[in-house]
Amino acid sequence: MFLDFFLILKNQGVPVTLKEHLGLLEALRKNVIDQKVDDFYHLSKSILVKNEKHLDKFDQIFGEYFKGIESITNEEFFKIPEEWMNKNSEKLLSPEQMDQIKAMGGLDKVLDRLKELLEEQKERHEGGSKWIGTGGTSPFGAYGYNPEGIRIGQNESRYRKAIKVWDKRAFKNLDENVDLETRNLKMALRKLRTLTREGKLEELDIKKTVKSTSNNAGMLHLEMVPSKKNNIKVLLFFDIGGSMDDHIKLCSELFSAAKYEFKHMEHYYFHNCIYENLWQNNIRRHNEHISTYDILHKFNKEYKVIIVGDASMSPYEIASQYGSVEHYNEESGETWMRRFTEQFDNVVWLNPIQEKEWKYTRSIGMMKVIMKDQMYPLTLQGIGKAIQSLLN
Repeated sequence: MFLDFFLILKNQGVPVTLKEHLGLLEALRKNVIDQKVDDFYHLSKSILVKNEKHLDKFDQIFGEYFKGIESITNEEFFKIPEEWMNKNSEKLLSPEQMDQIKAMGGLDKVLDRLKELLEEQKERHEGGSKWIGTGGTSPFGAYGYNPEGIRIGQNESRYRKAIKVWDKRAFKNLDENVDLETRNLKMALRKLRTLTREGKLEELDIKKTVKSTSNNAGMLHLEMVPSKKNNIKVLLFFDIGGSMDDHIKLCSELFSAAKYEFKHMEHYYFHNCIYENLWQNNIRRHNEHISTYDILHKFNKEYKVIIVGDASMSPYEIASQYGSVEHYNEESGETWMRRFTEQFDNVVWLNPIQEKEWKYTRSIGMMKVIMKDQMYPLTLQGIGKAIQSLLN
């Protein structure tokens, strides 16, 4: 059973190995979990999945394999009308009444009977003991009781008697093309690392400790080294206001993740396009400007520059003097953007707009050209490509 599951994962592109499969079997042999599907899901996921981008595919395969689909050749066969499973009432049974309800005698018999019912049943049923429905004692349905049935359309377990759960997949989608959140943002940004050892001696060096202890006639001699720290230097620029209001939550999560991951990071805000002034406090943005020239002169080429914005604006804001919607800019936005691409070797633009929609906005195309095609969507795949560019 578990070998088939392992082979399906491997064939579908989840990079599992025989060593991990044996590790899962060993964990089951030692009874590290109870015999519950949810517990096995978390155990197998923690052992078999090594990268977050494979979680969604793992969930789909797990859901199909352990919800009975692998024994059914016709997937259309199990399309059950949603209204059949709506909860209108619920039958409360005493322990004595529960004891009188007979089990059908195994998974195969239950599945065979389910096939028969799906061919025969034409309407919703409630409170009965035969049909697929709700609030009854049938082996098939929701919000009822049966010692050995298939749970269909119910949010969570109640009696923990179901031998199969036929519900929609409820695990969170973490495919590599979905929008980012703080949790997977940290994982993505972690790839942008330059690890060095500096500071206090606070981490045990096992190899040196073993060697020093051996040279010390077996008397323990600890060798300590500074812990590894990410010394990458990052300049982070956020477009704020206007059309970016739709992306405030995502930008806040990106900022939170970046502050957590990078020891050397400076952040600044702009609106639509970078001009002669930036700011760090949006409440005081009109009174506390920071000269963009000062930033260009203050930070050297070691800094990696990440600009976050939807690049959705009037083309004049990029190409023209006085084109800004907020002030009379003496130099065009394009002029300032090119100063950044000339000053820093590694500059990328992260765009929260879906990449397939970029072609419909002229200003996005203009900015993409200025950025020398270093514009990427805010997805796991997009940020991965951006980080690879920053590291080149």
